[in-house]
Amino acid sequence: MNILSIFPAIPVLMMLGLWLSKNTRQIHAVMVTGASLLLALAVFLVFRYLGLRAEGETAEMLMTAGFVWYEPLDIRYAVGVDGISVAMILLSAIIVFTGTFASWKMTSDVKEFFIWFCLLSVGVFGFFISVDMFTMFMFYEIALIPMYLLIGVWGTGRKEYSAMKLTLMLMGGSALILIGILGIYFGAGATTMDITEIASLHNIPVSMQRIWFPIVFIGFGVLGALFPFHTWSPDGHASAPTAVSMLHAGVLMKLGGYGCFRIAMYLLPEAAQELSWIFIVLTTVSVVYGAFSACVQTDLKYINAYSSVSHCGLVLFAILMMNTTAATGAVLQMLSHGLMTALFFALIGMIYGRTHTRDIRELSGLMKIMPFLSVCYVIAGLANLGLPGLSGFVAEMTIFNGAFMENDTFHRTVTVIACTSIVITAVYILRLVGKILYGTCTNPAHLKLTDATWDERLAVTVLIVAIAGLGLAPMWMSDMINESVYPIISHILN
Repeated sequence: MNILSIFPAIPVLMMLGLWLSKNTRQIHAVMVTGASLLLALAVFLVFRYLGLRAEGETAEMLMTAGFVWYEPLDIRYAVGVDGISVAMILLSAIIVFTGTFASWKMTSDVKEFFIWFCLLSVGVFGFFISVDMFTMFMFYEIALIPMYLLIGVWGTGRKEYSAMKLTLMLMGGSALILIGILGIYFGAGATTMDITEIASLHNIPVSMQRIWFPIVFIGFGVLGALFPFHTWSPDGHASAPTAVSMLHAGVLMKLGGYGCFRIAMYLLPEAAQELSWIFIVLTTVSVVYGAFSACVQTDLKYINAYSSVSHCGLVLFAILMMNTTAATGAVLQMLSHGLMTALFFALIGMIYGRTHTRDIRELSGLMKIMPFLSVCYVIAGLANLGLPGLSGFVAEMTIFNGAFMENDTFHRTVTVIACTSIVITAVYILRLVGKILYGTCTNPAHLKLTDATWDERLAVTVLIVAIAGLGLAPMWMSDMINESVYPIISHILN
């Protein structure tokens, strides 16, 4: 079996193991074993990919394999990876691993929860390894479907409303994606749905590209929280259980940016150049609006959810700049935001599990009560506002550097506007940290609370190590991404 096909296969085997499990101990054993295998395999994949490049492999996609699924349209199960895909697979494996331990204390329908969690993982891994548009779309749908039940059954607050809103909006985006994929296939006169082969044809009429580009970009942009299609995101994040919030914000939203870059921009380059200004305006609004909205929230999850709207807006903003530096920054931002937001949601879930509130007006003095969780929350906040030495700084500085390279008034103006989000983010993060962690604890019941347990410490430590690792030594990841971004940007501009 091709190494890439093992990634979606492991969660399938985990689902079988969970189905056969008789008690919580066996369920945990299956999840830890499977998640650990995924993480180990992802690390191996990184070294294997770098090794092949060092040996002189120059193909755009490496480790390719496939076979025909549907002959009339030549739909194939076709897999392959470049540096962007490898980075996203590593991110997904880290989030699945840490999400498993963040859900260690779940007591309600544990088996069923983890089965749906694994199905979501199947879709995520399958999406990132696919090079066939239809196969990618199929895995995209597999990743979306479990979200309704994971939020609607195991969520909190207005969970049914949030689950339905999320599902309807993302399914609407899926419909646009499917229409766009078929338009690209027939417009190119292609005999295959392989992304690299369609790109090499480069023969879709510009008049047709003008139709399909906004459809595909908006379709994927809905999942990437593109303004004004972002409203599902805060509600969905606020109601989702901890591990689902981690995987959803940490990985699932990255499918949107990945799809916009890999399909909309890459396959419809002339329309991308003509119409990009429209979406640059929308993404700039996303960046600033998300940051301002986070400032006025009182619920910890809503604060992080609107922060995610802002940071995911930066991903799409950078992609639309259409230069190698900004696009490299976009992928680094996907990595950085995935790790940061997963850490935030994990810590929020752990704090909520003890205090039974997410209202910042009811929280104070937590640093004395739960110092480990509080210090980790400070680290997450500093990464979020872009402190040098952590992943957020590397990603945002690469994006803004690349965006400012566009030497015209429009691009530089929107870049300056987007840069204001750094200041706004610092305001709400520092205010939040000061409010809930420092000062005197005003609720006597909170004085009896305990700090993190071993499983919680393991989950957050892995995420912090990854955030610090990317922040302190970004070049190996940046170089791997850059060499894969370059041919895509060159294709778009030529």
